[in-house]
Amino acid sequence: MKRGFAIALVPILFCAALAAAQTPPPMPAPGPELKKLDYFVGTWKSESEMKPPGSTSPGMKMSGVDHIEWMSGDFFLVVRSTEASQMLQAQATGYMGYSPDEKFYTMDIFNSLGDAEHSKGTVEGDVWTFTSTRKMGDQSMKDRYTMTVTSPNSYSYKLEIAPAQSADYSTIAQGKKTRVSAANPAAGN
Repeated sequence: MKRGFAIALVPILFCAALAAAQTPPPMPAPGPELKKLDYFVGTWKSESEMKPPGSTSPGMKMSGVDHIEWMSGDFFLVVRSTEASQMLQAQATGYMGYSPDEKFYTMDIFNSLGDAEHSKGTVEGDVWTFTSTRKMGDQSMKDRYTMTVTSPNSYSYKLEIAPAQSADYSTIAQGKKTRVSAANPAAGN
């Protein structure tokens, strides 16, 4: 009888072990750093001025709209933007997230003018700073994009560039973004 019980128990234990081995691992959960990105969710209008580095003349006025929502899973924000002036119109799609391994925020932007930018960022208090390096012709340039939260529904921003070996940044764009609507409750989060 004991032998029959042991023989019957082996297939049951084998099936249980097989079932346990096929149980999928738990889904990863977004870390607390990602919650800080909630601030950007919604629709934002922007007003800015762009000008060539070192220029003292008035720059080109631009306006735009950003639609920002969480991608399914809440690991990345999806940013869809349009920018326009009298001489230029551009669209962009971007993704903002956080790299827990490297301990920095990420921003990847792709636009209709053929640019792709991959930035690393930090946040200190109300100031978000993203930096990147890219080629402009045969010269390497550094970008620094700073967003300063000025209220629950607005922030100012500045885009600066410098040659890769220099610490002297020149402002090429600055402006303000204002939230005009909150997140769509049916999307993301």
